[in-house]
This record gives sequence, C-alpha cells and structure tokens, in this order.
Amino acid sequence: MSETKPGAAPARPSLEVFDLVKHFPIRKGVFGRRAGEVRAVDGVSFAVAPGETLGLVGESGCGKSTVGRAALKLVEPTSGRIVVAGADVTGLSPRAMWAHRRRIQTVFQDPYSSLNPRLSAGAIVGEPMENYGLSRGRETEERVAALFQRVGLRPEAMRKYPHEFSGGQRQRLGIARALAVRPEIIVADEPVSALDVSVQAQVLNLLIDLQEEYGLAFLFVSHDLAVMRHISHRIAVMYLGRIVELADKRTLFRQPLHPYTEALLSAAPIPDPARKRRRVVLQGDVPSPANPPPGCRFHTRCPYAVARCRSEDPPLREVAPGQHVACHLREVGAGPGPLAAAGA
Repeated sequence: MSETKPGAAPARPSLEVFDLVKHFPIRKGVFGRRAGEVRAVDGVSFAVAPGETLGLVGESGCGKSTVGRAALKLVEPTSGRIVVAGADVTGLSPRAMWAHRRRIQTVFQDPYSSLNPRLSAGAIVGEPMENYGLSRGRETEERVAALFQRVGLRPEAMRKYPHEFSGGQRQRLGIARALAVRPEIIVADEPVSALDVSVQAQVLNLLIDLQEEYGLAFLFVSHDLAVMRHISHRIAVMYLGRIVELADKRTLFRQPLHPYTEALLSAAPIPDPARKRRRVVLQGDVPSPANPPPGCRFHTRCPYAVARCRSEDPPLREVAPGQHVACHLREVGAGPGPLAAAGA
C-alpha cells in the first residue's frame, strides 16, 4: 500500500462505504405478501485507499459477496452511502451510474460464465474501451494486444473464444477486461476459488504486480485465509452481515481480538506438521440472517459470552491502534489479553 509523504494531504479513498445495509424481502403466498426480510448486510462501513487491498473474509452466508455487489451497484442498497473515487453514487440511476463504472470494475468468481461465449477474447477486452471512447479500431487492437501480454496471454489468443481457454487463462482474460478502462478500484469476488492451487498462486501474484504497477485498490472477497494473508493489506472479518474485526493482516493473524476471528484462524491448516495450534470449536449453527439473535450476533456460539452480550449489540470500535473489534470483552484500553480471562 502506498504511503503518504510527510506534509502531504492524505490520499482520497478509492472506495468508501458508510453504514451499508442490504435487506432482501421474503415473500409468501400467491400475491407475494412480504413475510419478513433477510438481513444480508446490516451496517457495514470501511474505506479502501489507493494501492491498498482490503480483504473481506467470513464463512458462507455472512454477506461478504453482497457487500461487493452493493459497492458495484449491481444490487441497490437498502440504506447507507457508497462513494467511489470521491463521488457519491448511492442514489444514482443505472444510466447516471454508467459514467462512474469505469472507475470501479470487477473480477467475478466463475471465469467462464462471466464471459460472453459469442465474443472473441479480443472483442471481450476491447468492447469496454470503445464503449467509453478510450480508443477505436486499430488503436483498440493494439491496446488489447498489450493488455494480453501484460496479464500473461499471447496476443494471438485474441482470436480465440472463451471455451478455448483453460480456467486460469479465462480468469486472466477477466482481469484484462477489468483493466481495459483504467479503473481506480477492482472488486474481486472469490476470483481464485474455482482454480487449481498452483494456478491460484499465479493469478494472485499477477494481481499484486498489477496493483504495484497501476496503483490499483482492491476489495478482495474470499473465505480462504491463506489467500487473504498473501494478498491483503488489511482484513475485515464478517459474521452474519456485520464486520466484527478489522485490522492489518499481521496484527490480525498474530493477535486476533474477536472470538470469531480466533475460531477462524484456529481452523486454518498449518503447513508445518511439527507445529500445533489450539483448535477453537464453535458450538451450534450460524443463526438465520432472517432472524438474527438480539445483542451480539455471535453470542449464541461464543464460548466467552456474558449476560451483556445477550442484550446489548457491541459497536465496531478501535481498541488498539489500527485494530477495530465489535466485542464487549474488548473495551477501549482493555489490551490484547486472553479472552477467557476477560470473560471470567
């Protein structure tokens, strides 16, 4: 992540999200009567600086992909604000949003279904350039060929169709398409989960190189802690629609402060068989986002929960420099001591 020079004004964030909420209605009956709502995202705030990668991690159903889609305005938020490169895009119509879409692009999870099978690879990458008037004709072909080389594809592959590429090559094609309009930030939703492990490393290293070269910001969504540790500068841990911990990756992996983060890290495999790690086994199932529990949403599975956790919802607050956590047992100034002692 790029650093601000002494005396210089801080860089404008590439993406800012303020108290983002996205609820999906539950409808029943012949007339589609509203019977409730799924609280997929319920008050999420963060900012991503130029040249930074913010990772969103959590188990399936926690709302991390919905955050990414809402930031892209692929789904309309129920409430909250979304600011892309200094422009508030929250209430913009699809037509008005079009002018801002070149600033925020995406790399999808499935490298095949995200590509138009009827277009050649060159047309897939070149089409956004011409749509935004960045180039025409021969100039577009030259720029597409240069992008192909930059992401590790041969320029001759421009004539091929998506089904003629391997999974890793298709994802490189998706990255080239995202880069075509020179965005400031890219939302990457599980971009390597469908790839072999060896190919995952190649794609992740490519994204890191591109970030350094172009000063890109990434909002990187994944459930894989090893991937997050490799690519992220900061990591936000989500549980049941909310961020429960946010810190730089070294601090998070070395000294997690939230019980859920502690359990996630304890479940991750260690490559050294000689090393041992105390496993934190969570009891019970994840509550339904249609009926979240009162108080702290994690208290039904937390081994350290106290009476206050069952009635009072903890806010996300900074309890150590750069480390934010939503936990009553981590009051400001309480320090990073063991949770078992804090809950005693």
